Amino acid sequence: MSLFRLDASIRVEGSHSRAIADIVEQEWRSTHPHSPVVTRHIGIDPIPATTWGTAAFAGYTPEADRTDEQREAIALATAEVDGLVEADALLFAVPLYNFGVSQHFKTWVDLVITDPRMGPGTTPATKGKPAVLVTVRGGGYGAGTPREGWDHATGWMRRILADVWEMDLRVVESELTLAETTPAMESLRDLAKDLRASAEESAREHGKNLAADASV
Repeated sequence: MSLFRLDASIRVEGSHSRAIADIVEQEWRSTHPHSPVVTRHIGIDPIPATTWGTAAFAGYTPEADRTDEQREAIALATAEVDGLVEADALLFAVPLYNFGVSQHFKTWVDLVITDPRMGPGTTPATKGKPAVLVTVRGGGYGAGTPREGWDHATGWMRRILADVWEMDLRVVESELTLAETTPAMESLRDLAKDLRASAEESAREHGKNLAADASV
């Protein structure tokens, strides 16, 4: 029994997505105290942006004609997918950056898709695998807010993880994470605390479910 965890935040200390994902992981460990947790920190150990393109073109190149760079890119894609396949449950912590998905997560997704086990036209190797996505947003993007519709990341991540890769996905969302440190958002601090408390409770619930589903 093992958990694969991927973090995309460019911060370690003070990262809200990491902190909430920690709660999910703690619930997992409570149920599976002796099971390994494999971590991947693409926010601080990113995949070079050109790697996925190299791997993609390598897929159309006869093996004997591939360059060393292409072979290295394919090997990395294989290793990344191996991490997903070998785990019994999956946890992703990805913040909203500049109204869109983290470039580190997008590059990682693009690389994973180059592997034949995860690409278009195949039944993905992660089909039915229990997973939790933790995503946080510094501002407010809910219905009726000035930036309603500006979150261009969460919907895309749901499409990739739940629809393309067919994971059994649960999502934990938290907003207004910048309120505590942004003077212009001072009036929203009480609301931010309530939203954070709700997100943490959701993380506990989904963490317990993740551990239970992986045991089935």
